Amino acid sequence: MANSEACASPLELFNSVTTQGEHVRALKAGNASKDEIDSAVKMLLSLKMSYKAAMGEDYKANCPPGSLAPSSNHGPDAMITEAEEDFVDPWTVQTSSAKGIDYDKLIVRFGSSKIDKELINRIERATGQRPHHFLRRGIFFSHRDMNQVLDAYENKKPFYLYTGRGPSSEAMHVGHLIPFIFTKWLQDVFNVPLVIQMTDDEKYLWKDLTLDQAYGYAVENAKDIIACGFDINKTFIFSDLDYMGMSPGFYKNVVKIQKHVTFNQVKGIFGFTDSDSIGKISFPAIQAAPSFSNSFPQIFGDRTDIQCLIPCAIDQDPYFRMTRDVAPKIGYPKPALLHSTFFPALQGAQTKMSASDPNSSIFLTDTAKQIKTKVNKHAFSGGRDTVEEHRQFGGNCDVDVSFMYLTFFLEDDDKLEQIRKDYTSGAMLTGELKKTLIEVLQPLIAEHQARRKEVTDEIVKEFMTPRKLSFDFQ
Repeated sequence: MANSEACASPLELFNSVTTQGEHVRALKAGNASKDEIDSAVKMLLSLKMSYKAAMGEDYKANCPPGSLAPSSNHGPDAMITEAEEDFVDPWTVQTSSAKGIDYDKLIVRFGSSKIDKELINRIERATGQRPHHFLRRGIFFSHRDMNQVLDAYENKKPFYLYTGRGPSSEAMHVGHLIPFIFTKWLQDVFNVPLVIQMTDDEKYLWKDLTLDQAYGYAVENAKDIIACGFDINKTFIFSDLDYMGMSPGFYKNVVKIQKHVTFNQVKGIFGFTDSDSIGKISFPAIQAAPSFSNSFPQIFGDRTDIQCLIPCAIDQDPYFRMTRDVAPKIGYPKPALLHSTFFPALQGAQTKMSASDPNSSIFLTDTAKQIKTKVNKHAFSGGRDTVEEHRQFGGNCDVDVSFMYLTFFLEDDDKLEQIRKDYTSGAMLTGELKKTLIEVLQPLIAEHQARRKEVTDEIVKEFMTPRKLSFDFQ
């Protein structure tokens, strides 16, 4: 493949990228398997890189080499190419850059706002607490209306938190913990109620699962979420399959949202096609409904004025752009959002981790030995080919997965900065960096496993029972 690409003319390369782009769209339209789509997207990115190497510029749709400017085709077909080499939707995250997604470009594309020093300082003043290291290090990097939430909080007005999990397997990996670790911190410092949606219905619609399997995964995943330390008096975890049937308030909001979103809109936002099931097409309304307080009458009564704050990874943002568009039409406040970056796969930051590939991630069920083996064997290195070269030229923290993982899990800022300096200068070798990461991850996972063991079926049932939560606001 590489040789034929090297010999290809610029026009042939351009046509190869175009053809592969059409192939990717056809696979998505035909509901191909995730592995098949991922493989086709990787090939598309590889062809785009070959094109860029040959031409010295990015591939642009409808702009073959030699033409002066791209044509003005901005239909759905142009969407894949406009992001250049990054592709992000709620199901697929791909980039050809070993540094990962370009988040500054993504902020512009999604129309959100960067979390800057001023906002972080404001959160610190409002809470009286040092900002979480996820904020300090730009892991939560983008927001919508966070200043509005702080205005309300400073004026003693209420808000609540909402986040969720799509339970696609029994075991969660460390990347799944990121929004929950941060949400727990938000719950603690703001002292507010929290709802956690388990979208078992979504996984049934998208994956080859039975309803019983999807619900079973939701209960198992809830144990890992509870093990993060959420306050049972302020937290309601619910399965869509369970809750929607028993909550008229929730279902009424789903129907209101459905009435105000057209098929054209969800096609544009989510890339649905005529061959997608009507379950998939209507699902976004179910993920939107928890954004409105009267979906939880047992917690908030019939109040519709309590704003919601949603911490989530940025690939979930399309759901909430739709929600924010609908909210004023049905008389509710728009939810605010805090977006996190993606947690990279062990093999590199080109994709997010996959629960279906055991070697792409560290699972919460992994033993100390498995963690050590996975990091040593699979963690992509930013080091040099030989020790001599590494000592002379140093390593690249921007692409080194072990260093990226430490930015998530090593809480000591000074120690992290020292590691960055030592690795970049060549004083620290890749093996030593991996050893540091293993020493951070092993106790973290072991402690999580010990807490999870304490979570009984009765405790899960209590978290998942609709009930009044305790909060201070009137």
